Amino acid sequence: MLIETFSVGMLSTNCYIASCHNTKEAVIIDPGSDSPSEAKLIIDYIKEAGLKIKYLINTHGHSDHVKGDGVLQQKYPVPICIHSQDACFLAGIKTEGAPSHTLLEEGSLVKFGSETLKVLHTPGHTPGSICLIGEHVVFSGDTLFAGGIGRTDFPEGSLSDMTRSLRKVEVLPDSLLVYPGHGETSMIGEEKRVNPFLNRRNPDIMF
Repeated sequence: MLIETFSVGMLSTNCYIASCHNTKEAVIIDPGSDSPSEAKLIIDYIKEAGLKIKYLINTHGHSDHVKGDGVLQQKYPVPICIHSQDACFLAGIKTEGAPSHTLLEEGSLVKFGSETLKVLHTPGHTPGSICLIGEHVVFSGDTLFAGGIGRTDFPEGSLSDMTRSLRKVEVLPDSLLVYPGHGETSMIGEEKRVNPFLNRRNPDIMF
């Protein structure tokens, strides 16, 4: 899997283009900006790399992760994928002639070329937050950051849900590269070692 990262929008959201080396099929994960200049950077990269976009995927429904859906779906009339519990965030995104949204659930598979991303439902930041797990990578959205986790104090957030989600993340292989919704990349093994929210040996961390 080839991965290109774009930092977009006012909150510097990580938008990822993940592609299959052999077939050039690709997905766009979290296009968080409707800025024409930022959309052009993404579109230019896709054109230069000769990629064929199959899906737009949102790790959750907050505007800094979905804001560019409409702009890019006009260019690439493909389904927008989001967990069913966050589908309400996409109510205003309708592009004439585009496919309807694809609703994801725990265990759903998103395939492009020879690559597959498996959906891990990780509510807490939002009810429909997900991580996308590939052979060597996990796109963690705003569930897990390098050294931290997503906020749970929004109206739709839940600390108890986040606690359960982090327990699911903890059992992922240490070797997985973590591509978060914001900030730098990491590895699951490193986060288990240094991230206080995954380190249950730390008595100061209360969930």
